[in-house]
Amino acid sequence: MALLKPPGEQPLVNKWIITLAVMIPTLIEILDTSVANVALNHIQGSLSAGQEEVTWVLTSYLVANAVVIPMSGWLARVLGRKRYLMASLVMFTASSLLCGAAVSLPELIFFRILQGIGGGGLQPMSQAILLETFPARQRGLAMSIFGMGVVLGPILGPLLGGYLTDNFTWRWIFYINLPIGILALYMVQSFVFDPHYMERSEKGEKIDTVGLALLCLGIGCLQIVLDKGQTDDWFSSNLILGLALVSAVSLVTLVFWELCHERPIVDLRIFKNVSFATGNAVMFLGFFAFFGSIVLLPMFLQGLMGYTAFLAGLVLGPGGGVALFAMPVVGKLTERVDSRLLLGTGLLVNALALWIMSGFNLHIDFTTAVSARLLQGLGMPLFFVSLTYLTYATVPREQMNNAAAIFNLLRNLGGSFGVAFVTTLLARRSQHHQSHLIQHLNDLSPNYTYHVNTLTQVLDWKLGSLSDNALLAKGLIYQQMQAEATALAFNDTFYIQALLFLVLLLSLVFLRQPPHGSKLSPPPGH
Repeated sequence: MALLKPPGEQPLVNKWIITLAVMIPTLIEILDTSVANVALNHIQGSLSAGQEEVTWVLTSYLVANAVVIPMSGWLARVLGRKRYLMASLVMFTASSLLCGAAVSLPELIFFRILQGIGGGGLQPMSQAILLETFPARQRGLAMSIFGMGVVLGPILGPLLGGYLTDNFTWRWIFYINLPIGILALYMVQSFVFDPHYMERSEKGEKIDTVGLALLCLGIGCLQIVLDKGQTDDWFSSNLILGLALVSAVSLVTLVFWELCHERPIVDLRIFKNVSFATGNAVMFLGFFAFFGSIVLLPMFLQGLMGYTAFLAGLVLGPGGGVALFAMPVVGKLTERVDSRLLLGTGLLVNALALWIMSGFNLHIDFTTAVSARLLQGLGMPLFFVSLTYLTYATVPREQMNNAAAIFNLLRNLGGSFGVAFVTTLLARRSQHHQSHLIQHLNDLSPNYTYHVNTLTQVLDWKLGSLSDNALLAKGLIYQQMQAEATALAFNDTFYIQALLFLVLLLSLVFLRQPPHGSKLSPPPGH
């Protein structure tokens, strides 16, 4: 639907066509961060891999993805954004095909790295294009559409991966990307164009090799630490300790180097913009709390409540559905309501949802679990859409690629840090509560003795008195104590996340609400 254009200007294309063109690659990239999770056992058996080794199928993709995202703005400047987006799509689609055809685990891990490199630029470039395509007053609507992809991907990923693995083979979780990737490639080629004002590098620009090396080393090591830290007991592992030190030194050095470099890989000077810097900090901490709760809730339901994976999905699914439908509504509200008010409401709703979860016990019913998740599904669109709108409100169009790369990196890192934090805190708090509760399980406690005797009598009646039912009764009570200790640890973790959302209300002081109406510049071609 390209229209006639004046000489030297890009074609005029319907903004909804462009939206569809960039949302397809965004969705498939987000899908691939979670689609393989449910297929690991099948991959392990098919390729004769160990349980520890096969997890690198997930880690390799996340590491490559995390390394490429922050440099995507620079790559778009060097190659041209459209060429870079198309090159990323080609690499992502081709490596997906190779992943499905892999005959050994090392091959699959290598191709997953290539897939992560290809996919790393899809999210930030798609977001930057959306922000430039829509008029500034409609950026909230644009980000609500982008947010729908961010929300839909993690919901569809495990469902699609499980269906394809169970009904076909695990290889189809990668083959499915081929037709979608080809469609996305055609649409980007046909309907997406680089704006005339977009910064382009001069031929022969010297590459910031030091910054590139520091970025790859720092972000790559950090992602491995976050993904493997809890499994290896964090800094008691020499590998984790070494990687953490390398990451810290590399990232600190990177900051000073990039601030002094004339043409940096990641332009950190943009953080002089207070509103942008504040928005990134809030996004990092918000996704820190949000992703942690998304991991904790199914663990609570399946590990303590005995829910099947399907029932746990039924608890999580409605919240995702609410978020999906609420996104465009919030996007339209940003055109009429102060986005800081929407953001504050979102923070309060998320805090309330997590506070309700912090009161969960081992006797809650299905409705209670779903209602808390529904509330969270309403709060996240208010948080994500309004915050994204406010964060980009004062960013010049010429810096949009760099801003989107940084913003998406911090959003992803917030989720990774959040998952690592909650799994570690859960383990530590479980040990704390268990050490406290076990003090009451001794023969000098009248309450404990009463319950042991009562349970022993029940077991005598059901199993007969020939076996040592008193010992069995003590074992059952100990198991119940462990479950209660773990439930209390879940409560503590949910509560800390709720507090974090409340603390983020302070950020409203530093975020600027953009003006509406004629003061806003129109997008190119409008």
